[in-house]
Amino acid sequence: MTLQEYVQSIRDKRIAVIGAGVSNMPLIRLLLKNGCHVTVCDKRTLDVLGRDGEELVSLHAELKLGEAYLEGLDQDLIFRTPGLMPFDENLLAAREKGSVVTSEMEVFFQLCPCRTIAVTGSDGKTTTTTVISELLKAAGYTVHLGGNIGRPLLCDVPLMKKDDIAVLELSSFQLHSMSCRPNVAVITNISPNHLDKHKDYQDYIDAKMSIFARQESSDRLVLNLDDEHSPYYAAAAKSNIVYFSDKSAVKDGAFCLGGELFRVHDGKASKIMDAADIRIPGEHNVLNYLTAFCATDGLVNDEICRSVAMSFGGVEHRLEQVRTLCGVLFINDSIASSPTRTGAGLRAVKRKPIILVGGYDKHIAFDGLGDDLCRYAKKVFITGDTAEKIRSAIVASSLYAESPVPFEMIDNFRDAVYAAARAAEEGDIVLLSPACASFDHFKNFAERGNTFKKIVMELKDEDIGHHR
Repeated sequence: MTLQEYVQSIRDKRIAVIGAGVSNMPLIRLLLKNGCHVTVCDKRTLDVLGRDGEELVSLHAELKLGEAYLEGLDQDLIFRTPGLMPFDENLLAAREKGSVVTSEMEVFFQLCPCRTIAVTGSDGKTTTTTVISELLKAAGYTVHLGGNIGRPLLCDVPLMKKDDIAVLELSSFQLHSMSCRPNVAVITNISPNHLDKHKDYQDYIDAKMSIFARQESSDRLVLNLDDEHSPYYAAAAKSNIVYFSDKSAVKDGAFCLGGELFRVHDGKASKIMDAADIRIPGEHNVLNYLTAFCATDGLVNDEICRSVAMSFGGVEHRLEQVRTLCGVLFINDSIASSPTRTGAGLRAVKRKPIILVGGYDKHIAFDGLGDDLCRYAKKVFITGDTAEKIRSAIVASSLYAESPVPFEMIDNFRDAVYAAARAAEEGDIVLLSPACASFDHFKNFAERGNTFKKIVMELKDEDIGHHR
């Protein structure tokens, strides 16, 4: 079925689209311009929606806005926003009345005419997805990058050809209860995350299973050999499983031993490169490349893998070098929205940084983060809704008594960046790596990272500590 045929098939249905955000606005435009009756449900008011709200009015959408935006859902077809979980009581009530609940991404999988590679996990999703895309583009493929990264792809379906490849980053929110069958599914790792949204940790773990639940033996599932949850996933999978590891050799997949990266196909290992030659720093990026090598086996040869790894400069907001001022290097790692990813960033930089942490509370533990901050940070500036929890984790760390890392709690983000700059001396690193989501003060991690970069670019010599 083509996208136009799909839209025509639902023209006579009453349709609700929940959330007029980035992922749904193209879908809303498509439906309205094709004569569908669409109710747009959003918690924001018309004034807050701004230009998007004005556009919706001009397109004659029915609007249900404000705090009661989910009440009384009974449309034939409901497209949910990723942030609204399928077990929401309003969605459950709508299902009982006969509503079909779907999403932009679920429909994309139904209509996509080309091969798909989908990536999920707790850490490393964005870098791994981007590296896969870079590898495929270097090998000559036309690549469509989207999902939880880049742009929503449903409206791009008419542009896609059979030999193209869609590369998708998928969050647990998108995957929960979703029907999809990617040709290659990847789970980077699993650690507690988004427990503010999921029923519990098991619900989060199980949500990731949707990425491979409908795969067959002709499809590929890429798993982390060293992750404790991989046996659970492997036992439920029908697909062909390959593994990656930086601790031991694998029979099929990719591994790193002795500082060398290998890819294994049909039991035969071939060296791709030395880990030291990967351009973007950090042990976690060795894992990201191993994962990408597994996902693209049979599509991208070893030489291209080596060339991309040696030249690709990394993802925006992921250990992104922003500026050096008076000998102080400022690094933007805003995409680090979990404690484990911040820990990886701390270990990746060349010296103990002055770090900015804190943000939206996803109800995950900060015990390990407290240890990492004591072990790897020169000074910590704590901001955001999680400030008190992170402070408590630092003080409670068994390492704090032996080597107490200095810290300050500063509520205002701009003030915290300036304070970090004042604390810096020549040769220091100032690192934004929040270990938390951004939703307490920002729309997303990108807005937080861009705000950090804007503040850093405004800094003057006299704002650096040793110049005062």
